[in-house]
Amino acid sequence: MVEKLTPASVIYRKSSEGYITITEGITRKTLVYGEKTLLSEFRLVKGQELPRHKHPYEQTGYLVSGKLVLIVEQEEYALLPGDSWCIQGDVEHAARVLEDAVAIEVFAPVREDYLP
Repeated sequence: MVEKLTPASVIYRKSSEGYITITEGITRKTLVYGEKTLLSEFRLVKGQELPRHKHPYEQTGYLVSGKLVLIVEQEEYALLPGDSWCIQGDVEHAARVLEDAVAIEVFAPVREDYLP
C-alpha cells in the first residue's frame, strides 16, 4: 500500500499483493516512485534466467537474499546478499538465478512501463 504523506513524500507499506510476472519464476513489484526515480522489488526462483535485454534506464540494485550471476555485456559477476550494482542505460544485461533471491532496484528516470 502506498500512502501519500505530503506533496513531497510517499511511504510504501509492505504487501504480498501486486507482483507482476516478467518470465517464469521471476516477478517484480513497483514499491514507490517519485519524479526522478522508481524503486522495485524482484523475486527470482532458483534455476530461472532473466533473458538478455537493455533499456534506456540507469539501474542500481542491491541483493537482499539468494545468489545470482549478473551478466553485463560479456562479463559475469557472482553476487551474494549485500552486493550491489549499477548498470548504465542502453547496456545489455541478463541474470542467472543460482538460489531463490530477492533484489531491490532503483531505475532512473522513472520507468513508465513499471508504474502501477
